[in-house]
Amino acid sequence: MADGQVLLMHAAGLHARPVVTLTKLAKTFASRIHIAADAEGPWVDEKSVVRVMSMRTPANKQLYFRAEGADAEAAVAALVTLVNNDFLGGPE
Repeated sequence: MADGQVLLMHAAGLHARPVVTLTKLAKTFASRIHIAADAEGPWVDEKSVVRVMSMRTPANKQLYFRAEGADAEAAVAALVTLVNNDFLGGPE
């Protein structure tokens, strides 16, 4: 199990492009990955574009990630890095 958090600085918050980039990256890992905009949840499946979009997370909000599986630590680290890099450098 691994968890992490990062401040969402993208000016428009989590809209379609960043959500698709996040979910594409999440799908490259075998672990189950969840995201929340509050430490207490609700937690949603990070590999589901529709569920992550439904969070409607604005800019300057903390994002929380948690993952469970063999590559959980790598998954959380990669997602945090992607958000820190303003969603640049994600999977093609």
